[in-house]
Amino acid sequence: MSDLFQGLIQALTLIFNLDPDLYSISSRSLQVTLSATIIASLIGIPFGSWLAISMFRYRSLVIVIINALMGLPPVVVGLIVYVLLSKSGPFGVFNLLFTPTAMIIAQVLIILPIVASVSHRTIRMLWMEYRDFFVSLNASRWQIIFTLIKDAKRSLITASLAGFGRGIGEVGAIMIVGGNIDHATRVLTTAISLETSRGNFILAMALGIVLIFLAILINLLIHLTIKSKYEQTDDRM
Repeated sequence: MSDLFQGLIQALTLIFNLDPDLYSISSRSLQVTLSATIIASLIGIPFGSWLAISMFRYRSLVIVIINALMGLPPVVVGLIVYVLLSKSGPFGVFNLLFTPTAMIIAQVLIILPIVASVSHRTIRMLWMEYRDFFVSLNASRWQIIFTLIKDAKRSLITASLAGFGRGIGEVGAIMIVGGNIDHATRVLTTAISLETSRGNFILAMALGIVLIFLAILINLLIHLTIKSKYEQTDDRM
């Protein structure tokens, strides 16, 4: 127990001493996951909303596939992206493999089903409640989608945060497509895996603390921003 406490103190010392490698890895991890979350949200929220109000033959099948993809193993996603971006793959000419861009692509594919599925369920409930109202206004499909997204933005932000949480802690896919290259594609999760295998538990523990801190910090900042915005709206009313 004393060894664990001593290791924790050393890990915290490493953090507060502003270790350059630790902060470089942390900033890269945050950059990759935030980029992937934003891209996945820009695609997933409109698509999930469109799916909620649209009726077509294979709609149920599409919903089942999206829900199934939420549980897709990240290593499978990593393998698919690796094959597509490799020299022999259809996108090999772009030389994206073992770059942060490849890691973002892999994380988008992991986060996208989560955002789309949660958005679909959220917008579906609103659509069932306000369907007759929109029909009476003869609103277009995209007008309906825009209005519902605006009304449900708080829940949809939660969907994006759920995707962010999945992405920030992901290791398998980005290890495959990123290669865990020092000063290039090494992020928090891959660095923790590497340092643990090397027996460098102090650095691994410091990286783990930063990972947890970043996940909590992003969620807290978004929560406070939303809360402040709603309080200002209530004050105007």
